[in-house]
Amino acid sequence: MDEQDWLVKRFEAERPQLQAMAYRMLGSLPEAQDAVQESWLRLVRTDPSTVSNPGAWLSRAVTRICLDMLRARKSRGEESLEASFAGSITREPGRSDPEEEAELVDAVGLALLVVLDQLTPAERLAYVLHDIFAVPFDEIAPLVERSEGAARQLASRARRRVRGRAHIQDADLSASREVVEAFLIAARVGNFDALLAVLDPEVVLRRDPMSVPAGGAGELHGAAAVANQFVGRAQATQTALVNGSVGVVVAPYGRLIGVFDVSIRGGKIIAITTITDPARLRQVLLAVLDD
Repeated sequence: MDEQDWLVKRFEAERPQLQAMAYRMLGSLPEAQDAVQESWLRLVRTDPSTVSNPGAWLSRAVTRICLDMLRARKSRGEESLEASFAGSITREPGRSDPEEEAELVDAVGLALLVVLDQLTPAERLAYVLHDIFAVPFDEIAPLVERSEGAARQLASRARRRVRGRAHIQDADLSASREVVEAFLIAARVGNFDALLAVLDPEVVLRRDPMSVPAGGAGELHGAAAVANQFVGRAQATQTALVNGSVGVVVAPYGRLIGVFDVSIRGGKIIAITTITDPARLRQVLLAVLDD
């Protein structure tokens, strides 16, 4: 086997791990695929005598490429959330498989992908590399161009943002989560009676002005009217901490397009406020709920 064939085999063996890392760093399957392919192109342009461990070399290369891509994303300014969502479902033919990306979202966690997008590029990489892939900080530091101590601080800040107060096993938090998850399950499967069971008879739905159709009402009152709005319509949703309380993120393919701020009393949902305005969404504090 010649050297080129050996490199190809090593790259293909490493590709699943590289793509898993890149996807968590970037939150986009097409971009993750681009990053992994670019790492291969850099490898074949490198003097083989300087690459003692191709797997480690490729991991470092993918990380640096992802960091550059995240920084470029920030420097361009945040794309509108509608544009981001549109891009996720109108992919270039052959670039990625929607089913594959849906499987990745399930594996990573929809809420985690959304919260990771709120981090700085360096925070995101430090968190992903250390907390998800167990890369030691002395290896992370040069990749994010910081000292080892600073890399630890990046991961710590990211961890606080990602987890919020979700690590606290609060009885009210747990009870609220059960109610919200029951609401989402009933909505997804189209079970109208189960929706009514978790909604207070006087529940109020307050809709973001951006999502109200022309001539539509900004508020709906009553369990039946609110249930009708959600029955069969809660796909791509997951529970999360929304401004410190249990709520819902709406994020097809991990791209945040909406949030439900949910109020609960006596085991029933008494109010749901939807937020879809991109400017307002950027002000919402989101965190992941522990399993």
